[in-house]
Amino acid sequence: MAPSSNLVRHVASATFLNEVTGAAGVSADKLAAALHITKSELAIAAGLSRDAVSKATRSHSVTTQSRLREMSEIINRVIPWAGSVLAAYAWYRSQSLPSFGDATAEELVRQGQGAKIRAYLSRIAAGGFA
Repeated sequence: MAPSSNLVRHVASATFLNEVTGAAGVSADKLAAALHITKSELAIAAGLSRDAVSKATRSHSVTTQSRLREMSEIINRVIPWAGSVLAAYAWYRSQSLPSFGDATAEELVRQGQGAKIRAYLSRIAAGGFA
């Protein structure tokens, strides 16, 4: 008996967070590799400087870890709906959200408003309206 697609998606999303997170928090190297992007592209997508994701001392700062955590958690929440990590990342970067003046999740995270996106996704998951 084949596993249901929902189970496969749930496992994929759990695997994603395990893949990008280590003892010291979210690894910029692992997150960039999982998304098939460069660290420069990761910095832009998270609203950080290139140094924030390249230099070890800066990559462990509260601000850097907060943004990388928000980004990875949002992508993780979308994987079951999008069907894959890369499709969830595409959603993160390009899907305009009417509830936020048509801003994308990426734009909101770059502005430090990732918590609003996580709350939005929680409302949708609970059956609420966007």
